[in-house]
Amino acid sequence: QVHMVESGEGKVQTGESLRLSCAASGRRLSLYASAWFRQVPGKEREFVAAISWSGDSTIYADSAKGRFTISRDNTMNTVSLQMTSLRPDDTAIYYCTAGRTLFASPTTESGDYDIWGQGTPVTVSS
Repeated sequence: QVHMVESGEGKVQTGESLRLSCAASGRRLSLYASAWFRQVPGKEREFVAAISWSGDSTIYADSAKGRFTISRDNTMNTVSLQMTSLRPDDTAIYYCTAGRTLFASPTTESGDYDIWGQGTPVTVSS
């Protein structure tokens, strides 16, 4: 069975930083694009960042540009999201995910990903 296991749950104050990590089991992440999405209860899932299978290309939501960095360690089969300058509107449940298709380019569409982490709550107080 394929799993994506997240870590890094935290409660922080405005302006602080937090790092989320996601470890895959049953799929070699180096062959697929990976991404992070987030969701507030009652609202639709929102794209945050994505990274290519090679790690050479990234995509960021406007809300994340300049503050968040997505990275991958293909040796460790992990993908991470480094978040800095956190704001209260970053509060959400964060999900890591891996793409459906081998070597496909990263996208901002949740339908292009098929394996999801369990969700990591992030709370940023004002």
